[in-house]
Amino acid sequence: MAEASWYVVHTYSGYENKVKANIEKTIENRHLEEEILEVRVPLQDVVEMKNGVQRTVQKKMFPGYVLLNMVMNDDTWYVVRNTRGVTGFVGPGSKPVPLTDAEMYNLGIQSNSFTVDFEVGDTVTVVGGVWKDTVGVIQAMNQAKQSVTINVELFGRETPVEINFAEIRKM
Repeated sequence: MAEASWYVVHTYSGYENKVKANIEKTIENRHLEEEILEVRVPLQDVVEMKNGVQRTVQKKMFPGYVLLNMVMNDDTWYVVRNTRGVTGFVGPGSKPVPLTDAEMYNLGIQSNSFTVDFEVGDTVTVVGGVWKDTVGVIQAMNQAKQSVTINVELFGRETPVEINFAEIRKM
């Protein structure tokens, strides 16, 4: 079986949740659970001030778009493309273009999972980015952001710096 990728579908504005519900119903009816794995309308928390009251509400990150994790073939393309409210896939012409892992990571939807062999207190060397070739001791680890905080010497003072897992190596 081919590997699933993330695709972006353009919808009528305001129809994102209806399109998501319609696609999920079609997946269930046609038994496409193995081919269309996930349908998402990305949301973000936004703080609003209304009448002097501060409240947090969820807003669509990309109005008019729905993200799909699916195996692209003629059946899945047809099902999605012919869903009421869908105007088409994002990509040149009629050929959908999958999102790259880097694009998905930047959206916070798909995270690259690293297995790390270091922990707080270990000495590491930075192998990429602006702090390349810097040596530091891990002060804290953040698995959700996949980063560590190390202290580096900057202008004669110890300064905490956050570095991605991919940019460090254990000494």
